[in-house]
Amino acid sequence: MNFQYVPQQFGAQTQGFPPGPPDSLPMNSNTGQQQIGGFMPPQMPAGYKGPVGPPPTQNNLNAIPPAHIQQGPTPQAPSQLGAPPRPLGPAQTMPQHTFNSPPGHMRPTGQILHPPGPTINQTSPQMHNGASQVQSGQFPGQISQMALPQGQMPPTSSVSVNAMPGAAPGPMGVPSSPPQGQMGAAQSHMGMLSGPPQGQMGAATVAAQGQMGPSPQRQMPTPGQMGSTQGPVGVPPGQMGQMPPLQGQLGPPPTSMQAKSPPLMPGNNPNPLAGSQMQNPPNMPQYAQHKPGGPSPYHGMPPPPGQSTSNQPYNRNQIAPGHPPPSSTNHLANQLNDMHVGGRQYPGGPMKPALNGDNSPHMPPPLTQNPGQYLNGSQGRAPQVPMGYPQMPGQQAPVPGGPYPPQPTYQQQPQQARRLDPDQMPSPIQVTLDDQRTRSGLFCTNQKGLVPPLVSTNFITQDQGNAGPRYIRSTMYNVPTTSDIMKQTAVPFGLVISPLARTFEQEYAPPIVDFGELGPVRCIRCKAYMSPFMQFIDSGRRFQCLFCKATTEVPAEYFQHLDHTGQRVDRYERPELILGTYEFVATKDYCRNNIFPKPPAIIFVIDVSYNNIKSGLVHLLCAEMKEIIKHLPIDQGREKSNMKVGFITFNNTVHFYNIKGNLAQPQMMVVGDTQEMFMPLLDGFLCDIEESAGVIDSLMVQIPTMFAETRETETVLLPAIQAGLEALKASECAGKLLVFHSTLPTSEAPGRLKNRDERKLLGTDKERTVLTPQIQAYNQLGQDCVGAGCSVDLFICNNSYVDVATIGQVCRLTGGEIFKYTYFQADVDGMRLVNDVITDISRPVVFDSIMRVRTSTGVRPTEFFGHFYMSNTTDMEIAAMDCDKAVAIEIKHDDKLTEEEGVYIQVALLFTSCSGQRRLRILNLSLKTCSQMADLYRSCELDTIVNFFSKQCVYRLLENNPKAVKDALVNRCAQILACYRKNCASPSSAGQLILPECMKLLPLYVNCLMKSDAISGGSDMTLDDRSFVMQCVNIMDIPTSVVYFYPRLIPLHEIQSDTESPEIPSAIRCTVEKMTDSGVYLLENGIHMLLWIGLNANQDWIQSVFGVPNAAQVDVERFTLPELDNNLSVTVRNLIDQVRTQRHRFMRLTLVRQRDKLEAVFRHFLMEDRGQDGSSSYVDFLCHMHKEIRQLLS
Repeated sequence: MNFQYVPQQFGAQTQGFPPGPPDSLPMNSNTGQQQIGGFMPPQMPAGYKGPVGPPPTQNNLNAIPPAHIQQGPTPQAPSQLGAPPRPLGPAQTMPQHTFNSPPGHMRPTGQILHPPGPTINQTSPQMHNGASQVQSGQFPGQISQMALPQGQMPPTSSVSVNAMPGAAPGPMGVPSSPPQGQMGAAQSHMGMLSGPPQGQMGAATVAAQGQMGPSPQRQMPTPGQMGSTQGPVGVPPGQMGQMPPLQGQLGPPPTSMQAKSPPLMPGNNPNPLAGSQMQNPPNMPQYAQHKPGGPSPYHGMPPPPGQSTSNQPYNRNQIAPGHPPPSSTNHLANQLNDMHVGGRQYPGGPMKPALNGDNSPHMPPPLTQNPGQYLNGSQGRAPQVPMGYPQMPGQQAPVPGGPYPPQPTYQQQPQQARRLDPDQMPSPIQVTLDDQRTRSGLFCTNQKGLVPPLVSTNFITQDQGNAGPRYIRSTMYNVPTTSDIMKQTAVPFGLVISPLARTFEQEYAPPIVDFGELGPVRCIRCKAYMSPFMQFIDSGRRFQCLFCKATTEVPAEYFQHLDHTGQRVDRYERPELILGTYEFVATKDYCRNNIFPKPPAIIFVIDVSYNNIKSGLVHLLCAEMKEIIKHLPIDQGREKSNMKVGFITFNNTVHFYNIKGNLAQPQMMVVGDTQEMFMPLLDGFLCDIEESAGVIDSLMVQIPTMFAETRETETVLLPAIQAGLEALKASECAGKLLVFHSTLPTSEAPGRLKNRDERKLLGTDKERTVLTPQIQAYNQLGQDCVGAGCSVDLFICNNSYVDVATIGQVCRLTGGEIFKYTYFQADVDGMRLVNDVITDISRPVVFDSIMRVRTSTGVRPTEFFGHFYMSNTTDMEIAAMDCDKAVAIEIKHDDKLTEEEGVYIQVALLFTSCSGQRRLRILNLSLKTCSQMADLYRSCELDTIVNFFSKQCVYRLLENNPKAVKDALVNRCAQILACYRKNCASPSSAGQLILPECMKLLPLYVNCLMKSDAISGGSDMTLDDRSFVMQCVNIMDIPTSVVYFYPRLIPLHEIQSDTESPEIPSAIRCTVEKMTDSGVYLLENGIHMLLWIGLNANQDWIQSVFGVPNAAQVDVERFTLPELDNNLSVTVRNLIDQVRTQRHRFMRLTLVRQRDKLEAVFRHFLMEDRGQDGSSSYVDFLCHMHKEIRQLLS
């Protein structure tokens, strides 16, 4: 199968910039995308005269507005472009968008700045489908390296396919290079590195290397068991099949190869549980075994008549490039039989900082590199075999069954000795670096529909009328005017909202506006709050709401005159008229029972049964409580916290404590009747931590002593939570319960649960029976808690099944969160738990909140995902909301939109602050509208789409069978890309995979979603772990979900000992191919942190960090690094702490030595590789996605 990945880049759109000299890059006149590179099909159709394009003398300026045409010489196109133009179909005739700015002027992000030069005809012919140049003395199969002038770069990376053997070489006598500034397609030249004139760009066609085959089957221990004394849980090995065949392929009988994947490291044991015997000697290639009487191991040779090559092993080092491929009567089929992709990397100077205004931010800039190091499609890696064309097999045999065994898997087809090079596939690492390089710095929100930088980019938000992207992001910033376009493209219109997200340094916290008794000014019809979107009319006496078009009288206290532009003269003194994010102080009308609230409280509810005494949990909490409660949250503008604390313990009964400050000793009250829970204590239960400091200290000493001899193993849970709820009700305040629990509640009491630990159901059609609550009592308790403004966070320290799916409903409905510590031991997990508790109570948080999203006419919110309770169709009731949680909302059309007005969104969060003040936080966002699909595809935000899809899938898994959910996700991804290919991309061969620039990572991220534990966790993990990660995904904000689905892999061995305060080394791609056995790598995904140590790691490095002479002697049973007195040790420990501070959960460090049994867990998180359960690698899934797209298009 042979395709070409061509990332599409549109011309950026700007507003308000004067015309200037255009960039010296020709653009596709159909789509406005800048196209680089050419493609040579293996056989030209009869009568083929060359690529599409106007005659060389034609100067087509129809698509350029007159104001943009500059005087200057028009370069002639190469003579090979003189063929008559091929007519374009309706799908390819799209309006062109070209915007130009003078040099040095403020320009949109990602638009390329070039030295002034001759004006380029915007309708210059594209180079595609056979537009490759064949120079004198050169022939197909060679490579040429392109060079650009310092500071220039192309807008996209283009990966093009080599011409097939026997392809028509194209017109001879073509000039060796087109004129300066023109784009040509560089043909590959054997062993030759030659560059075109300065300013010329071409697509380097590169041969890929190697062969991707099935990963060794491993038994993977449960992630929750890392570091436990129990052995890993066995996983049934996934079956390795073949990819479904492509359609319409003709040729001789199939040539089937089985490729052996290289081990994780040289000398790695494919089965980590089978001891440390080396299966492959270090640094030895895998050789083909030629069976007597079997087919020749040389690839490309047709099998003898009557013989099959289906069991022929793959031999990487015995390639006979001179052998011709089997003939085929269908050149398109041949194209698709071998997937072979080469890529271009551009040398160039440093990037100029980009500014706002670009609707397509993710543009890969050039890579600075030495051309001499660029060989065979990879940097610094010389070819192992002579360059040549890939050998083509014939027809592929069909694969029985669908693409989904127990785990979705899209296996490779029988492949050739050459494979698709993963280095040439779109890389999330490169996209992140490119966005950081081009879009870091100041981000102004003054434009409607402005696509923000990626969440991984360091930027400073300057609020100028739209809420910053830390608070709210949209999946699209250009909304189609009709629902028909939405259905065709299948791109979701969703919002991911983190209303309390932390601000960064140099960013202002949202200002608080107090209107006194007047209260916030609102629209009389839709009740939207005053915002920059309101238009004042009638000399300022009325304002028109842009959400519902109604006009409202301006209150006399709020009246102000208008200036000559129709704006209020005091607008710069009023945050609500110029900012996207601000707060209003609420009046009594916004309070429960029209009474201002009291400061909220935090209640610690501690399980004191035998398990928690034995594990050290109770002793640990009591010893650290004094430190923990010092970190209560402080409201904006306050010097100290107003929050109060209380304490409850429980086993099979519930115990309250009186900690009033004037008592000599704390008093304990026991409620033995758990059937009817009540509050036995009114005064003295909730107290100020300073007034009652001495009594609290005394209580923390007495609790471990009181329960030290307990043998109680049966516990309650629901009555304990109910006790905390009743305490908050009696105190007439909102608050949060921190519940520390360890066992399944089996005691005779409300909320008693049965053990239904049937992990074998995970991954089957019946999995939802164990992932949904077994009783509704906890759902009802959650609703009761929301009604009183009481949130519940669960800290679960379990040794066995506790039914997180059921007890977690209280957290889900109250806006709470679950923290899980399997096999908790205080000496191992104590620091982790204490850090999590401190983070949980100290982070910015609000209580007793209600959130509503208002939209302008034509669209409305329809689906809501996250942790909250909804008693109606519009309001999300959230007992507590903090800075690390997000909710996702799907928005759908209910009417046709107009292109002139746009879409307006306002999020209002009504809450009680931690000081007891009732306030409203308002977030405003304006989006553009469009009637062209191309405008939609250039303004999508992929990280937000992935976050939205993940939450949607988690919800649907509780109602549908997993296969249907995963099928729907794959089909939607294929539909998104197929619609782009059909309606927006320039005409090209069916063998090309064309992806929109801002969605080029969509296949990778969808595959990561499918492989994640939350979506596809099978019987290799516990039921509780599966429910836990599903709840985690439900509340993830976008920065957290990005690293959860595609973990960060950091090469620690690159840290030098002479560096005092190093930055975290740049992450590498999440694949074993980027690792070496002489390296040390840190992998983290926000929940797990693993440190992989190669057996050949530098001995001095190991000695400095671990205090032992070599990797084999490192103690992998410990969970901290030894504190050694040298710079490198201090630096590595500080770096690990720095990584931890970037996540809101404290990740336990697990050491994994190469070839140890835990290595299977580490490999489970290498998302670009084939999973040990048979799940697809990145390359496999990309092949499958290409097949799905072609089926949709056919």
